[in-house]
Amino acid sequence: MGKISDILAKAKAEGRLALIAYVTCGFPGPQATPSIVRALVDGGADLIELGVPFSDPIADGATIQKASFRALEAGTNVSICLDVAARVRRDSAHTPLILMSYANPILAFGVDAFVDEAAAAGVDGLIVVDLPPEEGAELRGRCRAAGIDNVLLVAPGSDDERIGRIAAAASGFIYCVSVAGVTGARTELPADLPDFLARVRRHTSLPLAVGFGVSRPEHLRSLHGLADAAVVGSAIVDVIDASPPSEIEARLKDYVQTLVRYREASDGPGA
Repeated sequence: MGKISDILAKAKAEGRLALIAYVTCGFPGPQATPSIVRALVDGGADLIELGVPFSDPIADGATIQKASFRALEAGTNVSICLDVAARVRRDSAHTPLILMSYANPILAFGVDAFVDEAAAAGVDGLIVVDLPPEEGAELRGRCRAAGIDNVLLVAPGSDDERIGRIAAAASGFIYCVSVAGVTGARTELPADLPDFLARVRRHTSLPLAVGFGVSRPEHLRSLHGLADAAVVGSAIVDVIDASPPSEIEARLKDYVQTLVRYREASDGPGA
């Protein structure tokens, strides 16, 4: 049991959905990221997903693309992200920290060096969005040896054979993409999401986290009893982008607190 498994098991024992909060590293600047993470944790986030900005994303929508572009403009690179991760770990010792990246930045940095430095920084999990399970064995093996969970994504169009293959390779939790598309806040979650999650459940005992489009308290409430965690990303980046620098932390904390109030209002699964 690693830190990710521990916190998700704790949330389940308490009868609540865990909240995974995403932030683009280096947006609006590398120095701001640790204080942004503190605000998210203070607001009630259970896990932090720290995005490594990349110039050519395939899964990120306009909001995170814009944040990544600005982070790269400010000089954010993999080394800076790993340094920020270490600072975040010092500030939030008990909050699981997940790095989200694409394959190219890791390959350019060097797989062994990346995993070694991520482990030294206190990273608990890794998501590589565009690395399919068939081609990620080397990286997964290095992560496993370093005690870093390999979080894999599964899309709603995946058939049972592929879901099984992804589930067999994953650790920590499985990231269930709610829609066939890119990230971005949405008004409603798909009506067929419960059926998709039930299909994934048949192939694994790992916790399930739902992301892409999750942005409102009612979204989290609807996932209660269906998933183990919700990932909120684009909506958080939108709050950062819309806030004066002096108000970013307070507004983020308020937003996360608004999201997690469902825990007090929910009467059970799907309430």
